[in-house]
Amino acid sequence: MTLALRVPEELSARVPAEQRGPGLDRDGVRLLVSRGTEVSHHGFRELPGLLRAGDLLVVNTSATLAAAVDGRVGDAPVVVHVSTRGDDGRWAVELRDPDGRGTTRARAGGPKGTEVRLPGGARLVLEEPLSARGERLWWARVSGAEVPVVLREHGRAIRYSYTERDQPLSAYQTVFALASADGAGSAEMPSAARPFTARLVAELVSRGVQFAPVTLHTGVASAESHEPPYPERFSVPEASARLINAARAGDGRVLAVGTTAVRAVESAAGADGVVRARAGWTDLVVTPERGVRVVDGLLTGLHEPEASHLLMLEAVAGRAAIDRGYEAAVLGRYLWHEFGDVHLLLP
Repeated sequence: MTLALRVPEELSARVPAEQRGPGLDRDGVRLLVSRGTEVSHHGFRELPGLLRAGDLLVVNTSATLAAAVDGRVGDAPVVVHVSTRGDDGRWAVELRDPDGRGTTRARAGGPKGTEVRLPGGARLVLEEPLSARGERLWWARVSGAEVPVVLREHGRAIRYSYTERDQPLSAYQTVFALASADGAGSAEMPSAARPFTARLVAELVSRGVQFAPVTLHTGVASAESHEPPYPERFSVPEASARLINAARAGDGRVLAVGTTAVRAVESAAGADGVVRARAGWTDLVVTPERGVRVVDGLLTGLHEPEASHLLMLEAVAGRAAIDRGYEAAVLGRYLWHEFGDVHLLLP
């Protein structure tokens, strides 16, 4: 699915909401609500009044890693975007060229055997492409230091050219983020949950809205070519599976916070729509043809018109709703990307 609209460059959110003016917090973003092709405009703080007792929000607890680290290939500077840790101890990485403005541009992948020197004496050697689809991401063997240590001591959050400046890693953590004991996490923030504050969560709970935590560690997105997601590590715990099934058996709506939460929950759902505790890798790509078995609605950021995520949105809400919502978002001057406004798709 590609939307037939152009998003003006000035609609990119360049800094987090709380830096746009005095007295603002993370929840100071706008909320576009789609119910079919009907749209309405709200502030995110109005979310509790738009949900109802018995609704269940599925949230991703993956913490964001400081996944960008400087390195050198020979004498040439590179930026390594560290993505997914494999079961064999290797890491999926993308090498990018610094662009002189604090961000990066795409670089040809490979070749096999390329060695990157990292800070702290670590070395990274490219071994094979992650996927037969292309050579953007490679499996790499790292020696001389543990990757989580390198990232903690020398890394920074991945940022793209539409943002104004580097932000502290805390700006990329959601209120639901939990540090993983093994150092795993998301290369890029599960950003749909970013506008939630502790105060707003408490208000939702007081109104009878429940939360079901799941985990999906997101990899490095394809900033230029918008390729579909590759396999990612996920976990749906037993308690969350029970909450989801109970909501579906009653009159509650299961609303995913972010496309990552959809991918995790739908990966744990059987053909009967029952969610079972599951952990491992998922290669599920949610499309309109596959549809959704569990999720009734979705809270998500605004995606670029060519982004593969839009297929998932169409699976949840239908093509007409997405077309209408995005048209309204451009006309209404909503802000795009991870620090931008959000879109709630309700049944």
